[in-house]
Formats: sequence, C-alpha cells, structure tokens
Amino acid sequence: MPIQHLLKTQAYINGEFISAKNHRTFPVINPANQQVICEVTCCGEEEAELAIKSAKQAQHEWKKYAAKERSKFLQKWFELIMQNQENLAYLLSMEQGKPLNESRGEIAYGASFIEWFAEEAKRAYGEIIPQDRSDHRLLVIKQPVGVVAAITPWNFPNVMITRKAAPALAAGCSIIIKPAPETPLSALALAELADQAGIPKGVFNVLPTALAEEVGSVLTRSADVRKLTFTGSTKVGKILMAQCADTVKKLSLELGGNAPSLIFNDADLEKTVDAVIASKFRNSGQTCICTNRIYVQSGIYRAFADKLKEKVRSFIVGDFQQQGVNIGPLINENAVQKIQRHIGDAVNKGAILALGGQRHALGSTFFEPTILENVSQDMLVCHEETFAPLAALIPFDTEEQAISMANDSEFGLAAYLYTQDFSRIWRVSEELETGLVGINEGIISNEVSPFGGIKQSGLGREGSRHGLEEFLEMKYLCMGV
Repeated sequence: MPIQHLLKTQAYINGEFISAKNHRTFPVINPANQQVICEVTCCGEEEAELAIKSAKQAQHEWKKYAAKERSKFLQKWFELIMQNQENLAYLLSMEQGKPLNESRGEIAYGASFIEWFAEEAKRAYGEIIPQDRSDHRLLVIKQPVGVVAAITPWNFPNVMITRKAAPALAAGCSIIIKPAPETPLSALALAELADQAGIPKGVFNVLPTALAEEVGSVLTRSADVRKLTFTGSTKVGKILMAQCADTVKKLSLELGGNAPSLIFNDADLEKTVDAVIASKFRNSGQTCICTNRIYVQSGIYRAFADKLKEKVRSFIVGDFQQQGVNIGPLINENAVQKIQRHIGDAVNKGAILALGGQRHALGSTFFEPTILENVSQDMLVCHEETFAPLAALIPFDTEEQAISMANDSEFGLAAYLYTQDFSRIWRVSEELETGLVGINEGIISNEVSPFGGIKQSGLGREGSRHGLEEFLEMKYLCMGV
C-alpha cells in the first residue's frame, strides 16, 4: 500500500512539518503485532507555545475570510480525503488495529463532517430583534470564539479530529490538535491533506506527543486559547475542566459512556440481534456509544441469548489485512486487563460465561468475543465502560425495572431500545437519561445529528447545525438611530 506520501512523523505547526527542538521522539506501535511502525516527534511545552502563537496570528486573518471562502477550503480538504480514502484507511488500521472495512468507513464518516460544515459555514446566522423603543435597532451577530485546542482519543483517530476541526474552521477559528499518542499518524496525514488543500498556515496545527500532561497544561492555562474540545474519559475530562477554570474557556466535553440496550418481548429478534452486534462489537467494542449493558426481557431472553451466541461464534478475529476479519486487537495490554477484570468480577458474582472469555490464540492484545449471561446490576460491567468485545446480558421483567437499571449510571451518553410498541418507544425514550437514543437501530451516529451526552458524559454537542454554535460567540448590538 503506497502510504509514504501520507506517513508524516513530525509535528505540523504554522504550515510546516517540524521536529521538536531537542529531537525527542516516541514510538507508534502496531497493536496487532506490537512492532514499531515509526518514531514520531514528541512535542513539549516549547512546541505547544509555538503552536498557540502561530494559531493566534493565523486566526486573526482567518476570521476575516468570508464564510464562502472558508467553505471552499473545507470542500477541497474533503475531496482530498476521499481521493486518499484507501491509503488513509490502511494507515489508520495499521496504528489502531481495526479491520480495514471499518477504517474505510471511518474515513468516509470523518470526511462527511468536513463536507457538512463546509456548507454550515455559510449559515452562521445572526438575528434582528424587534426593538424596545422606536429610536433603537437591536441585532445579534455570531463571531468565532478564537483559538481552539482539541484533544482527541485513539479509538476513532480520524473522525474525532474532523468532527472538531471542521466546525472550528468553518466558524473562523484556528485549531491546535493533540492526538492520542497511540494514533498520531492519522492526525498528521490529515494535516498533510489540509496543507494540500491550501488551508492557510497556522489555521490547522497538530502536536503529537507522549507528554500529554505537559502539553495539555500549556493549552489549558493559555489565555490565548479560548476553547477546549475534548473526547476521552470522564476522569481526564474533569481534570481538563478544572484546569480551564482559571481562563474561563468555552468547553465541549465528550466523555465516558456505559450504554444500555433495552430489548423488549415484542422486538424483532433477528433484526435486534444484528443491531446489537453492530453496536456492541464494532471496533472490537472500543466505542464510546457501544452497547455495554444488554437488558433483555424475560420472555425473549433465551431466544435472544442463543441467537446472539450463534452469530458471535462465527466472528473472525485477526489482523486488519486478513480477509473477512470482524474483530481486531485491543489497543494495548491495559485494555486486555480491563476486560479480564470485568469477566472475573462477573463470574465471581454468579454470571455465566457463555462464550469466549480468554485472550485469543493469536496472542498479543487479541481477545475472544465474549458473552456473559445472567449478569446483575452489582457487577463492574454495569458501572464501568468495558471498551472491549464483551456482551453482558441482564434479564428483566417489567418496563419500569428496565428503565431504572438503565438509568442507574453516572454516565448519560447513549442508550438503545428495541420494541414494536410505539407508545413504549415514546415512554422509554423520554425516560432514558442519555443524550442519544437508538430505536430499533444499533448505528446511530452521523454528521447531520447532534452528538453528545448528559450527566458525567459531557457538555455540548458535535455534528449537526448545533455543532457550529459550539465554536461561535453571540454578540448583541444595540444601536441608537
């Protein structure tokens, strides 16, 4: 696969690929075989300060571009990404491990945000307010918030960047991206294509680093950075939120999840099993909105469990280059230890291991797709995000019981329900304490809908027309005439 033209190993600051002052680097590891793919520049405080200075200078001019001009840059970036979809997908799979088909889908999904916000850039409407006095005219305009810092995770290293960068650039903001150290290559490839698209110097910057706390501290304490957007764990989100308090930054936080699926007796069994599989096992279960707790009503429990087991048993586990692979490796050894801890806790408390449960014969961080039956609410899997290919089945009898268990979580990102009863769809959807609800559907994310959670799953929304507002400030003008 000819990926060399996209394989960048230096930081991208002010329109140039540069090394760290001290030439410090860190390795990027292929999770399938634990081999080093390459060494990448390890940015520190000095590079972070340089990026902020460059972004501030660039943003001063970028905000003056007409929305239609910014739109054209984004459209060109979108076109280049889609022209390079196969190479970007290969690079993504190599550093992250997911099957190539899933990576192809992620590249297209990520690009869709750029295409969407290329259009939304032209729709940052203000308003005229009916005046309170005849000699007044009252107006509201929208302006870019300023320099944006984005801290992104490893599980969707392309989408998590484009979902933040596209609306930021569309709004007239410059952006500094700190990608996860596990997956910096996708971020740097996007920088190369942004450069080819002609996006002005300093508007789009990428700081690869293994020194997350050092670089993160520079970004959060800087008064020149006016917004932080972060996707990651609730624990880290709280730390960043506290660090941003001194400069009162605008915040978007997409944090942890523990998504419940509620499957009622009248659900379409075949379609429901397929939808749950799509939600649970995509990216080896390493998605923030993947089903983590599967509540199944007693009348359909046995049939659902058997059908799920039958289909999951046929999954192919392997390297992304292998034909027909469904499940790739987990990102690292810590992820393996977490699923082992969740399985051990559940079995010790009475759950039944129905399928899998072991590190895969391939070794490394490959893990068998696993099903636990008769899980109860007191087990770790019901209160921690597993982030691995583990399906936990929990029986229930009544709708009220299911809702109560589903809401028994500090998280409130996504939930799913499966039923043919339209009255129940409304009742349950309104009662679930989450920002997203999938109804008879396991794949619910897209660029046109608002994505985000409530409770300790975060603040703000990404995607949709609402996603642009996150990068705009409202200014009221009162004119005497």
